[in-house]
Amino acid sequence: MSSIIIQTAGIKDLETIQNIGRQTFSETFSENNSEEAMKKYLEESFSTEKVQSELNNPDSHFFIAWEEDNPVGYLKVNSGKAQTEMQDETSLEIERIYVKKSYHGKKVGQLLYDQALETARSLQKSYLWLGVWEQNERALNFYRKNGFVEFDKHIFVLGDDEQTDLMMKKILE
Repeated sequence: MSSIIIQTAGIKDLETIQNIGRQTFSETFSENNSEEAMKKYLEESFSTEKVQSELNNPDSHFFIAWEEDNPVGYLKVNSGKAQTEMQDETSLEIERIYVKKSYHGKKVGQLLYDQALETARSLQKSYLWLGVWEQNERALNFYRKNGFVEFDKHIFVLGDDEQTDLMMKKILE
């Protein structure tokens, strides 16, 4: 495997973000959700209008992990009013670390997380936070290994199914 490069993404990367987002979300969650619910979620969450709006938001930052010319994952972080919930000026939300299944275990997620940490520090944030599905053991273990602790829960609705996300945070030194 050649080395992975993390690059800042912009509006020119809209289609790449859509494709990685759809593929990785599907790979991770399709076996636990109905085909209809997944189709609706993917269409809405990765529509051109929604992704374009997110990419144009100055409080959201996207980074793509590349192996040569192949995009293998991406990171989306939010500050200020772009945060999905808390909107604390001292925090940075990790909204998405999405890595293609074929790259799991190859440290791509860690590289993207390190980019989130670097972004939080450059923006002088006090802590990172995120929500992760309570049954996504792989992600929970990853975040715990990186020093995150649970502090709350919230409901994530996919189709007609209410799922519980654990809210986790990491205080930055």
